[in-house]
Amino acid sequence: MNDVEKKYNYWQNRILLGTIVGYAVFYLVRKNLSMAMPGLQADLGITKTQLGIFLTLHGIIYGVSKFLSGFPADKLSSRHLLVSALLLCSVCNFIFGFSSSLIILGAFWVLNGFFQGFGFPPIARLLAYWIPPKQLATKMSIWQTSHSIGGALAVIICGYLVSFGWRWCFYVPAVLALLGVVWMWITVRNSPKDVGLPEIDELEHKNNYKETQPNNDEYKQLLMKKVFKNKVIWILAIANLPVYALRFAVLDWGPTLLKEWKGLSLAHAGWIVAAFEVAGILGMLTAGRATDKFFDGKAHRVCLICMVLASTFMLLFWKLANVPVFVYIIFLVLSGFFLYGAQALGTIATSKTATRKVAATACGFHGIWGYLSVLITGWGVGFLTDTHGWSYSLGALIFLGFSGVILFALIWNAKADGYDDI
Repeated sequence: MNDVEKKYNYWQNRILLGTIVGYAVFYLVRKNLSMAMPGLQADLGITKTQLGIFLTLHGIIYGVSKFLSGFPADKLSSRHLLVSALLLCSVCNFIFGFSSSLIILGAFWVLNGFFQGFGFPPIARLLAYWIPPKQLATKMSIWQTSHSIGGALAVIICGYLVSFGWRWCFYVPAVLALLGVVWMWITVRNSPKDVGLPEIDELEHKNNYKETQPNNDEYKQLLMKKVFKNKVIWILAIANLPVYALRFAVLDWGPTLLKEWKGLSLAHAGWIVAAFEVAGILGMLTAGRATDKFFDGKAHRVCLICMVLASTFMLLFWKLANVPVFVYIIFLVLSGFFLYGAQALGTIATSKTATRKVAATACGFHGIWGYLSVLITGWGVGFLTDTHGWSYSLGALIFLGFSGVILFALIWNAKADGYDDI
Protein backbone atom coordinates (compact mmCIF):
# COMPACT_ATOMS: atom_id res chain seq x y z
CA MET A 1 0.00 0.00 0.00
CA ASN A 2 1.56 3.30 -1.12
CA ASP A 3 1.33 6.63 0.71
CA VAL A 4 -1.71 7.81 -1.28
CA GLU A 5 -3.61 4.59 -0.55
CA LYS A 6 -2.70 4.80 3.15
CA LYS A 7 -3.93 8.38 3.33
CA TYR A 8 -7.09 7.44 1.44
CA ASN A 9 -7.76 4.58 3.84
CA TYR A 10 -7.25 6.89 6.83
CA TRP A 11 -9.66 9.49 5.49
CA GLN A 12 -12.29 6.95 4.47
CA ASN A 13 -12.30 5.54 8.01
CA ARG A 14 -12.29 9.04 9.50
CA ILE A 15 -15.28 10.14 7.39
CA LEU A 16 -17.09 6.90 8.21
CA LEU A 17 -16.53 7.22 11.96
CA GLY A 18 -17.22 10.96 11.96
CA THR A 19 -20.58 10.61 10.25
CA ILE A 20 -21.60 7.50 12.21
CA VAL A 21 -21.17 9.33 15.51
CA GLY A 22 -22.57 12.57 14.12
CA TYR A 23 -25.74 11.03 12.72
CA ALA A 24 -26.26 8.95 15.88
CA VAL A 25 -26.39 12.25 17.76
CA PHE A 26 -29.14 13.45 15.39
CA TYR A 27 -31.18 10.52 16.70
CA LEU A 28 -30.64 11.55 20.32
CA VAL A 29 -32.59 14.75 19.59
CA ARG A 30 -35.19 13.00 17.42
CA LYS A 31 -36.15 9.72 19.11
CA ASN A 32 -36.18 11.11 22.65
CA LEU A 33 -39.89 11.99 22.38
CA SER A 34 -40.97 8.32 22.53
CA MET A 35 -39.70 7.94 26.11
CA ALA A 36 -41.21 11.28 27.16
CA MET A 37 -44.70 10.55 25.81
CA PRO A 38 -46.12 8.82 28.92
CA GLY A 39 -44.89 11.77 31.01
CA LEU A 40 -46.41 14.29 28.59
CA GLN A 41 -49.74 12.45 28.86
CA ALA A 42 -49.64 12.41 32.66
CA ASP A 43 -48.23 15.92 33.22
CA LEU A 44 -49.96 17.94 30.48
CA GLY A 45 -52.99 15.75 29.72
CA ILE A 46 -51.98 15.18 26.09
CA THR A 47 -53.78 12.26 24.41
CA LYS A 48 -52.30 9.53 22.20
CA THR A 49 -54.11 11.03 19.22
CA GLN A 50 -52.49 14.43 19.87
CA LEU A 51 -49.08 12.81 20.31
CA GLY A 52 -49.72 10.94 17.08
CA ILE A 53 -50.33 14.26 15.33
CA PHE A 54 -46.95 15.47 16.69
CA LEU A 55 -45.29 12.40 15.21
CA THR A 56 -47.13 12.70 11.90
CA LEU A 57 -46.38 16.39 11.34
CA HIS A 58 -42.78 15.94 12.46
CA GLY A 59 -42.32 13.01 10.08
CA ILE A 60 -43.97 14.66 7.08
CA ILE A 61 -41.94 17.84 7.49
CA TYR A 62 -38.82 15.75 8.00
CA GLY A 63 -39.52 13.76 4.83
CA VAL A 64 -40.19 16.89 2.75
CA SER A 65 -37.06 18.54 4.18
CA LYS A 66 -35.00 15.42 3.50
CA PHE A 67 -36.13 15.48 -0.13
CA LEU A 68 -35.64 19.21 -0.66
CA SER A 69 -32.28 19.26 1.09
CA GLY A 70 -30.98 16.77 -1.46
CA PHE A 71 -30.72 19.53 -4.07
CA PRO A 72 -28.40 21.83 -2.07
CA ALA A 73 -26.60 18.78 -0.64
CA ASP A 74 -25.51 17.79 -4.15
CA LYS A 75 -23.96 21.22 -4.68
CA LEU A 76 -23.03 22.81 -1.31
CA SER A 77 -20.66 21.93 1.52
CA SER A 78 -21.83 18.76 3.28
CA ARG A 79 -19.79 19.71 6.33
CA HIS A 80 -21.48 23.10 6.72
CA LEU A 81 -24.97 21.68 6.18
CA LEU A 82 -24.47 18.93 8.77
CA VAL A 83 -23.15 21.07 11.60
CA SER A 84 -25.73 23.82 11.01
CA ALA A 85 -28.62 21.33 11.01
CA LEU A 86 -27.53 19.60 14.23
CA LEU A 87 -26.99 22.94 15.99
CA LEU A 88 -30.55 24.03 15.15
CA CYS A 89 -31.96 20.66 16.28
CA SER A 90 -30.27 21.20 19.63
CA VAL A 91 -31.91 24.63 19.98
CA CYS A 92 -35.35 23.17 19.17
CA ASN A 93 -34.94 20.50 21.85
CA PHE A 94 -33.97 23.05 24.51
CA ILE A 95 -37.07 25.12 23.71
CA PHE A 96 -39.30 22.01 23.69
CA GLY A 97 -38.03 21.01 27.12
CA PHE A 98 -38.86 24.43 28.60
CA SER A 99 -42.38 24.58 27.10
CA SER A 100 -45.80 23.51 28.38
CA SER A 101 -48.07 24.94 25.66
CA LEU A 102 -49.41 22.33 23.24
CA ILE A 103 -49.00 24.75 20.32
CA ILE A 104 -45.38 25.64 21.16
CA LEU A 105 -44.50 22.00 21.78
CA GLY A 106 -45.99 21.00 18.43
CA ALA A 107 -44.42 23.91 16.54
CA PHE A 108 -40.89 23.25 17.76
CA TRP A 109 -41.15 19.49 17.29
CA VAL A 110 -42.18 20.11 13.68
CA LEU A 111 -39.34 22.64 13.29
CA ASN A 112 -36.96 20.04 14.71
CA GLY A 113 -38.17 17.69 11.99
CA PHE A 114 -37.38 20.27 9.31
CA PHE A 115 -33.78 20.70 10.49
CA GLN A 116 -33.38 16.93 10.95
CA GLY A 117 -34.08 16.57 7.23
CA PHE A 118 -30.71 18.18 6.45
CA GLY A 119 -28.85 15.36 8.19
CA PHE A 120 -28.84 12.40 5.81
CA PRO A 121 -28.59 13.76 2.21
CA PRO A 122 -25.20 15.46 2.83
CA ILE A 123 -23.92 12.20 4.31
CA ALA A 124 -25.21 10.20 1.32
CA ARG A 125 -23.17 12.50 -0.90
CA LEU A 126 -20.10 12.23 1.33
CA LEU A 127 -20.12 8.44 1.29
CA ALA A 128 -20.67 8.28 -2.47
CA TYR A 129 -17.63 10.52 -2.98
CA TRP A 130 -15.37 8.73 -0.50
CA ILE A 131 -16.26 5.05 -1.07
CA PRO A 132 -15.98 3.08 -4.36
CA PRO A 133 -19.27 1.58 -5.67
CA LYS A 134 -18.07 -2.02 -5.16
CA GLN A 135 -17.48 -1.34 -1.46
CA LEU A 136 -20.50 0.85 -0.90
CA ALA A 137 -22.95 -1.84 0.27
CA THR A 138 -20.55 -3.10 2.95
CA LYS A 139 -19.30 0.28 4.16
CA MET A 140 -22.60 2.10 3.91
CA SER A 141 -24.17 -0.72 5.93
CA ILE A 142 -21.54 -0.04 8.57
CA TRP A 143 -22.53 3.63 8.44
CA GLN A 144 -26.23 2.75 8.68
CA THR A 145 -25.57 1.41 12.17
CA SER A 146 -25.64 5.06 13.23
CA HIS A 147 -29.47 4.90 13.13
CA SER A 148 -29.57 2.02 15.57
CA ILE A 149 -26.77 3.32 17.78
CA GLY A 150 -28.52 6.68 18.12
CA GLY A 151 -31.97 5.16 18.54
CA ALA A 152 -30.77 2.68 21.17
CA LEU A 153 -28.88 5.31 23.14
CA ALA A 154 -31.89 7.64 23.00
CA VAL A 155 -34.29 5.14 24.60
CA ILE A 156 -31.73 3.86 27.14
CA ILE A 157 -30.58 7.31 28.27
CA CYS A 158 -34.08 8.78 28.32
CA GLY A 159 -35.44 5.65 30.01
CA TYR A 160 -33.48 6.73 33.09
CA LEU A 161 -33.73 10.50 32.61
CA VAL A 162 -37.53 10.33 32.56
CA SER A 163 -37.50 9.37 36.24
CA PHE A 164 -36.38 12.98 36.92
CA GLY A 165 -39.17 14.33 34.72
CA TRP A 166 -39.92 14.19 30.98
CA ARG A 167 -38.19 17.54 30.35
CA TRP A 168 -34.78 16.00 31.03
CA CYS A 169 -35.31 13.81 27.96
CA PHE A 170 -34.77 17.00 25.94
CA TYR A 171 -32.23 18.97 27.98
CA VAL A 172 -29.52 16.30 28.11
CA PRO A 173 -29.76 15.19 24.44
CA ALA A 174 -29.63 18.87 23.41
CA VAL A 175 -26.31 19.29 25.23
CA LEU A 176 -24.97 16.09 23.63
CA ALA A 177 -26.02 17.47 20.23
CA LEU A 178 -23.82 20.53 20.79
CA LEU A 179 -20.88 18.19 21.36
CA GLY A 180 -21.85 16.40 18.14
CA VAL A 181 -21.62 19.71 16.25
CA VAL A 182 -18.00 20.13 17.36
CA TRP A 183 -17.22 16.49 16.53
CA MET A 184 -18.45 16.69 12.94
CA TRP A 185 -16.73 20.02 12.29
CA ILE A 186 -13.42 18.41 13.29
CA THR A 187 -13.79 15.04 11.53
CA VAL A 188 -15.66 15.68 8.26
CA ARG A 189 -14.30 16.89 4.90
CA ASN A 190 -16.38 17.19 1.73
CA SER A 191 -14.35 15.20 -0.79
CA PRO A 192 -10.90 13.67 -1.38
CA LYS A 193 -9.85 16.86 -3.20
CA ASP A 194 -10.22 18.81 0.06
CA VAL A 195 -7.32 16.88 1.57
CA GLY A 196 -5.17 16.71 -1.57
CA LEU A 197 -6.24 13.24 -2.73
CA PRO A 198 -7.43 12.10 -6.17
CA GLU A 199 -11.08 11.24 -6.72
CA ILE A 200 -12.14 7.58 -6.43
CA ASP A 201 -12.25 6.79 -10.14
CA GLU A 202 -8.93 8.50 -10.79
CA LEU A 203 -7.38 6.42 -8.00
CA GLU A 204 -8.78 3.22 -9.52
CA HIS A 205 -7.61 4.22 -13.02
CA LYS A 206 -11.08 4.28 -14.51
CA ASN A 207 -11.61 6.27 -17.67
CA ASN A 208 -15.27 5.52 -18.40
CA TYR A 209 -16.65 7.83 -15.71
CA LYS A 210 -15.74 11.50 -15.65
CA GLU A 211 -15.63 12.94 -12.15
CA THR A 212 -16.68 16.47 -13.06
CA GLN A 213 -19.37 18.60 -11.50
CA PRO A 214 -22.30 18.74 -13.98
CA ASN A 215 -23.58 22.14 -15.08
CA ASN A 216 -27.22 23.05 -14.46
CA ASP A 217 -28.54 21.57 -17.71
CA GLU A 218 -26.55 18.35 -17.27
CA TYR A 219 -27.70 18.12 -13.66
CA LYS A 220 -31.37 18.45 -14.66
CA GLN A 221 -30.95 15.79 -17.34
CA LEU A 222 -29.30 13.46 -14.85
CA LEU A 223 -32.09 14.03 -12.33
CA MET A 224 -34.76 13.13 -14.86
CA LYS A 225 -32.93 10.10 -16.22
CA LYS A 226 -31.47 8.64 -13.02
CA VAL A 227 -34.17 9.62 -10.52
CA PHE A 228 -37.58 10.88 -11.62
CA LYS A 229 -37.97 8.69 -14.75
CA ASN A 230 -36.28 5.66 -13.22
CA LYS A 231 -38.71 2.83 -12.44
CA VAL A 232 -36.33 1.14 -10.01
CA ILE A 233 -35.88 4.35 -7.99
CA TRP A 234 -39.66 4.76 -7.77
CA ILE A 235 -40.23 1.19 -6.57
CA LEU A 236 -37.42 1.42 -4.02
CA ALA A 237 -38.89 4.70 -2.77
CA ILE A 238 -42.46 3.41 -2.41
CA ALA A 239 -41.21 0.21 -0.75
CA ASN A 240 -39.46 2.42 1.80
CA LEU A 241 -42.87 3.38 3.22
CA PRO A 242 -43.73 -0.06 4.71
CA VAL A 243 -40.13 -0.51 5.88
CA TYR A 244 -40.29 2.72 7.86
CA ALA A 245 -43.83 2.05 9.04
CA LEU A 246 -42.73 -1.05 10.96
CA ARG A 247 -39.57 0.65 12.19
CA PHE A 248 -41.28 3.81 13.44
CA ALA A 249 -44.06 1.81 15.07
CA VAL A 250 -41.48 0.23 17.35
CA LEU A 251 -39.30 3.31 17.89
CA ASP A 252 -42.10 5.83 18.48
CA TRP A 253 -44.71 3.68 20.20
CA GLY A 254 -42.66 0.72 21.47
CA PRO A 255 -42.06 2.02 25.01
CA THR A 256 -45.74 2.98 25.45
CA LEU A 257 -46.98 -0.26 23.84
CA LEU A 258 -44.77 -2.46 26.04
CA LYS A 259 -45.82 -0.53 29.13
CA GLU A 260 -49.56 -0.62 28.45
CA TRP A 261 -50.02 -3.84 26.45
CA LYS A 262 -47.37 -6.00 28.15
CA GLY A 263 -47.21 -4.34 31.57
CA LEU A 264 -43.48 -3.55 31.56
CA SER A 265 -41.80 -0.58 33.22
CA LEU A 266 -40.54 2.24 31.00
CA ALA A 267 -36.93 1.46 31.91
CA HIS A 268 -37.36 -2.20 30.86
CA ALA A 269 -39.28 -1.16 27.75
CA GLY A 270 -36.42 1.15 26.84
CA TRP A 271 -33.94 -1.71 27.01
CA ILE A 272 -36.15 -3.89 24.81
CA VAL A 273 -36.47 -1.19 22.16
CA ALA A 274 -32.71 -0.74 22.44
CA ALA A 275 -32.29 -4.49 21.82
CA PHE A 276 -34.44 -4.07 18.69
CA GLU A 277 -31.99 -1.37 17.57
CA VAL A 278 -28.86 -3.38 18.44
CA ALA A 279 -30.24 -6.33 16.48
CA GLY A 280 -30.73 -3.85 13.64
CA ILE A 281 -27.01 -3.01 13.75
CA LEU A 282 -26.12 -6.68 13.31
CA GLY A 283 -28.75 -7.02 10.61
CA MET A 284 -27.41 -4.09 8.60
CA LEU A 285 -23.82 -5.33 8.80
CA THR A 286 -24.85 -8.85 7.83
CA ALA A 287 -27.07 -7.71 4.97
CA GLY A 288 -24.42 -5.36 3.58
CA ARG A 289 -21.73 -8.01 3.66
CA ALA A 290 -24.06 -10.59 2.11
CA THR A 291 -24.92 -8.17 -0.70
CA ASP A 292 -21.31 -7.72 -1.79
CA LYS A 293 -20.20 -11.32 -1.13
CA PHE A 294 -23.15 -13.44 -2.32
CA PHE A 295 -25.46 -11.20 -4.38
CA ASP A 296 -22.92 -9.39 -6.60
CA GLY A 297 -23.86 -6.00 -5.15
CA LYS A 298 -27.60 -6.39 -5.88
CA ALA A 299 -28.87 -4.84 -2.66
CA HIS A 300 -32.53 -4.88 -3.74
CA ARG A 301 -32.55 -8.70 -3.72
CA VAL A 302 -31.40 -8.82 -0.11
CA CYS A 303 -34.08 -6.19 0.68
CA LEU A 304 -36.75 -8.65 -0.43
CA ILE A 305 -35.40 -11.49 1.72
CA CYS A 306 -35.07 -9.20 4.76
CA MET A 307 -38.59 -7.80 4.38
CA VAL A 308 -40.17 -11.28 4.18
CA LEU A 309 -38.49 -12.30 7.44
CA ALA A 310 -39.05 -8.99 9.25
CA SER A 311 -42.79 -9.04 8.52
CA THR A 312 -43.06 -12.71 9.53
CA PHE A 313 -41.40 -12.19 12.91
CA MET A 314 -43.54 -9.11 13.56
CA LEU A 315 -46.60 -11.24 12.79
CA LEU A 316 -45.47 -13.79 15.38
CA PHE A 317 -44.91 -11.01 17.94
CA TRP A 318 -48.49 -9.85 17.35
CA LYS A 319 -50.38 -13.13 17.25
CA LEU A 320 -48.68 -15.40 19.78
CA ALA A 321 -50.44 -15.02 23.12
CA ASN A 322 -49.88 -16.63 26.53
CA VAL A 323 -46.16 -17.11 25.99
CA PRO A 324 -43.28 -16.10 28.30
CA VAL A 325 -42.09 -12.51 27.97
CA PHE A 326 -38.72 -13.51 26.53
CA VAL A 327 -40.42 -15.29 23.58
CA TYR A 328 -42.20 -12.25 22.18
CA ILE A 329 -39.12 -10.14 22.90
CA ILE A 330 -37.08 -12.55 20.74
CA PHE A 331 -39.58 -12.19 17.90
CA LEU A 332 -39.48 -8.40 18.15
CA VAL A 333 -35.68 -8.39 18.18
CA LEU A 334 -35.46 -10.75 15.18
CA SER A 335 -37.85 -8.48 13.32
CA GLY A 336 -35.46 -5.59 13.98
CA PHE A 337 -32.51 -7.63 12.70
CA PHE A 338 -34.10 -8.12 9.28
CA LEU A 339 -36.01 -4.85 9.10
CA TYR A 340 -32.87 -2.75 9.42
CA GLY A 341 -31.22 -4.84 6.73
CA ALA A 342 -34.03 -3.86 4.36
CA GLN A 343 -33.82 -0.21 5.40
CA ALA A 344 -30.05 0.07 4.96
CA LEU A 345 -29.96 -1.72 1.63
CA GLY A 346 -32.89 0.24 0.21
CA THR A 347 -30.84 3.41 0.63
CA ILE A 348 -27.71 1.75 -0.75
CA ALA A 349 -29.58 0.44 -3.82
CA THR A 350 -30.97 3.94 -4.40
CA SER A 351 -27.54 5.60 -4.16
CA LYS A 352 -25.93 3.07 -6.51
CA THR A 353 -28.76 3.18 -9.04
CA ALA A 354 -28.74 6.99 -9.17
CA THR A 355 -24.88 7.25 -9.18
CA ARG A 356 -22.92 9.64 -6.98
CA LYS A 357 -23.65 12.76 -9.04
CA VAL A 358 -27.31 12.78 -7.97
CA ALA A 359 -27.08 10.44 -4.96
CA ALA A 360 -28.17 13.05 -2.40
CA THR A 361 -31.29 14.01 -4.36
CA ALA A 362 -32.17 10.36 -5.05
CA CYS A 363 -31.78 9.44 -1.38
CA GLY A 364 -33.85 12.47 -0.39
CA PHE A 365 -36.61 11.33 -2.75
CA HIS A 366 -36.31 7.81 -1.35
CA GLY A 367 -36.49 9.18 2.19
CA ILE A 368 -39.64 11.24 1.75
CA TRP A 369 -41.60 8.06 0.97
CA GLY A 370 -40.33 6.47 4.15
CA TYR A 371 -41.49 9.43 6.17
CA LEU A 372 -44.94 9.42 4.57
CA SER A 373 -45.40 6.36 6.77
CA VAL A 374 -45.88 8.70 9.73
CA LEU A 375 -49.41 9.35 8.45
CA ILE A 376 -49.99 5.77 9.58
CA THR A 377 -47.56 5.36 12.46
CA GLY A 378 -48.21 8.78 13.98
CA TRP A 379 -51.81 9.95 13.97
CA GLY A 380 -53.06 6.63 12.56
CA VAL A 381 -51.63 4.45 15.34
CA GLY A 382 -52.53 6.99 18.01
CA PHE A 383 -56.16 7.24 16.87
CA LEU A 384 -56.59 3.50 16.21
CA THR A 385 -55.12 2.63 19.61
CA ASP A 386 -57.30 5.19 21.42
CA THR A 387 -60.42 3.77 19.74
CA HIS A 388 -59.72 0.04 19.21
CA GLY A 389 -56.57 -0.92 21.15
CA TRP A 390 -53.04 -2.01 20.35
CA SER A 391 -53.93 -5.26 18.58
CA TYR A 392 -55.74 -3.49 15.74
CA SER A 393 -52.83 -1.10 15.25
CA LEU A 394 -50.29 -3.90 15.00
CA GLY A 395 -52.46 -5.84 12.55
CA ALA A 396 -52.62 -2.87 10.19
CA LEU A 397 -48.86 -2.34 10.35
CA ILE A 398 -48.06 -5.98 9.60
CA PHE A 399 -50.40 -5.95 6.59
CA LEU A 400 -48.43 -2.95 5.35
CA GLY A 401 -45.17 -4.83 5.93
CA PHE A 402 -46.17 -7.64 3.59
CA SER A 403 -47.07 -5.08 0.92
CA GLY A 404 -43.39 -4.12 0.98
CA VAL A 405 -42.51 -7.71 0.13
CA ILE A 406 -44.53 -7.46 -3.08
CA LEU A 407 -42.85 -4.19 -4.07
CA PHE A 408 -39.30 -5.48 -3.61
CA ALA A 409 -40.18 -8.59 -5.61
CA LEU A 410 -41.00 -6.38 -8.63
CA ILE A 411 -37.34 -5.32 -9.04
CA TRP A 412 -35.64 -8.67 -8.44
CA ASN A 413 -34.02 -8.53 -11.91
CA ALA A 414 -32.76 -4.92 -11.65
CA LYS A 415 -29.05 -4.16 -12.15
CA ALA A 416 -26.67 -3.67 -9.21
CA ASP A 417 -25.96 0.00 -10.09
CA GLY A 418 -26.46 2.65 -12.76
CA TYR A 419 -22.88 3.62 -13.60
CA ASP A 420 -22.71 1.79 -16.93
CA ASP A 421 -25.40 3.94 -18.60
CA ILE A 422 -24.60 7.39 -17.24
